[in-house]
Amino acid sequence: MLCSRDIINFWINKDVRKLLKRKGSDANETGRALEELRASLFNHFCSPENAKNLQQRLCTPSVALTFNFVIAIAIIFLNKWVLKNAGFQFPVLLSFIHYVVTLALIAILNVLSMIPPSPPLKSTPLFTLGLVMSLCTGLANVSLKYNSVGFYQMAKIAVTPTIVLVEYMWYKKKVSFPKVVALAVVSIGVAVATVTDLQFSLFGAIIASSWIIPSALSKILWSSLQQRENWTALALMWKTTPISLLCLLIMIPLLDPPGALSYNWNFINTSMILISGVFGFLLQWSAALALGATSAISHVVLGQFKTCMLLLGNYYIFGSNPGTTSICGALVAIAGMSFYTYLNLPNTKLKPGKESPRKNHQENKDNRDAFSGVPI
Repeated sequence: MLCSRDIINFWINKDVRKLLKRKGSDANETGRALEELRASLFNHFCSPENAKNLQQRLCTPSVALTFNFVIAIAIIFLNKWVLKNAGFQFPVLLSFIHYVVTLALIAILNVLSMIPPSPPLKSTPLFTLGLVMSLCTGLANVSLKYNSVGFYQMAKIAVTPTIVLVEYMWYKKKVSFPKVVALAVVSIGVAVATVTDLQFSLFGAIIASSWIIPSALSKILWSSLQQRENWTALALMWKTTPISLLCLLIMIPLLDPPGALSYNWNFINTSMILISGVFGFLLQWSAALALGATSAISHVVLGQFKTCMLLLGNYYIFGSNPGTTSICGALVAIAGMSFYTYLNLPNTKLKPGKESPRKNHQENKDNRDAFSGVPI
């Protein structure tokens, strides 16, 4: 409906009517008129800025976060089935398959001209994003394999202060004291709810520690490139997925055990792995949409909310007993998330179009200065 309305408004535009009424016996003049019309249509509907605005109108923060929440829950059970029931003990290879399926699906969308054009940008941020995405995905699966769930959750909690620190270093972005209190309550609640054991090996601890910084950087870059540089989620995925594939290909012999070729690639196992790959594409897309619509910290809070809801859902629906301490911790974390959401409500009422040009110019300048210092 939004696109149809834009098309109608475009065709009744004064300049377009003037262009269509242009008369002339010379065929060259008519050809130039049609070329100008085509260029006007392209600039109006296919520019990176208009594509980004369309994504913002169709994918509001609530829609993006809900989409990501549902897909994240679904892929948890799919990956658990693949790694446990199907006996697929190759976590980095599984991530590689996810990215192969993602690249194939995005290539199909690109052939159908459904990928918006990319805005001009230096290759450094794109390479950095592709690198940290591969490290984030691969190291997370390896960490979950070699560490207990409790130690894995402790590493996830450490992502929040890392994001706050990096955003302050890059963008001089400060978090208000009430939000710091809310995030602290969320982190403590999640720790109490999920950290029931801290079993880990030295190798697993190194992997978990190495995962924290790439995870924080990937969320910050996904959010910043969309909000400050007019990128859309699909356009960013199209540019960065090949880089992530190359990095994961290098990581497979280093972190995965041998024996992938001798795995039982029957129809059921292969089908479930490919379905998991499709959900991996949806997860990356939904996460990119959520990060573009909100912020890196909000996306981390959503992940912690998902953890608490899984814990409480297993308790109330399936009768599992995680213990009174864990349940109280989950409730405390949800209370902190509610407070954090309340603190962000005034910001969501501000319309982007109401911001002053001077402020937008300063934000773009800060962003360019920040990206110039991003390491490759």
